[in-house]
Amino acid sequence: MKAIVIGATGAVGKELVKVLLSRPDYETVITFTRRPLGIDSPKLESHVIDFDRPDTWEDLVRGDVLFSALGTSLKQAGSKEAQYKIDHDYQLSFARAARAKGVSHFVLVSSAGADPSSSFFYLKLKGIIEKDAEALAFPGLSILRPPSLIRPHAKRPLETISVKVLEGLNVFGLFRSMAPVPVLSVARKMADLGSRPFTGEEIIIGQDVRG
Repeated sequence: MKAIVIGATGAVGKELVKVLLSRPDYETVITFTRRPLGIDSPKLESHVIDFDRPDTWEDLVRGDVLFSALGTSLKQAGSKEAQYKIDHDYQLSFARAARAKGVSHFVLVSSAGADPSSSFFYLKLKGIIEKDAEALAFPGLSILRPPSLIRPHAKRPLETISVKVLEGLNVFGLFRSMAPVPVLSVARKMADLGSRPFTGEEIIIGQDVRG
């Protein structure tokens, strides 16, 4: 099986690439990133691209399953407009190219609470991405909506605090469905979802995103 990955330099994406490379059912892993990945493997084909120049990369988007963990924060992007461009426009233009080249399965990381009608920008953005991904009509679409993620070396104070609070509440059995999930666990689940024949649409929520 040939896997395509975007968002491979992010927390989930890094773990996903490692998982895919370690599994015998994935013979080739093709990554498309904005900066060098820094991983060497005979199974890995790594492309550094400009997402604003699809004419330079869209013919390379050939495989069996597309994995997307592409996303940024508002702070990193610098504005809502810039975050929308990265999270939505880049992701959807790439997925559109993959669909045109015959990729049959799209495995997408979204977020708990994703809703295109949400009053919260981030959740609304994720909901719009899901809706537009559905419109591409991949034969198979798997959407993961993880709760808070446990990221190695997390640098965002609010993220670290929220994870600690939820972990504490779960000691007492509260908000069990929203217990934070390690990024490696999400990556394993993505690899599992992409490895089997699948048609239709599925949304994986809460603790079911653990693999």
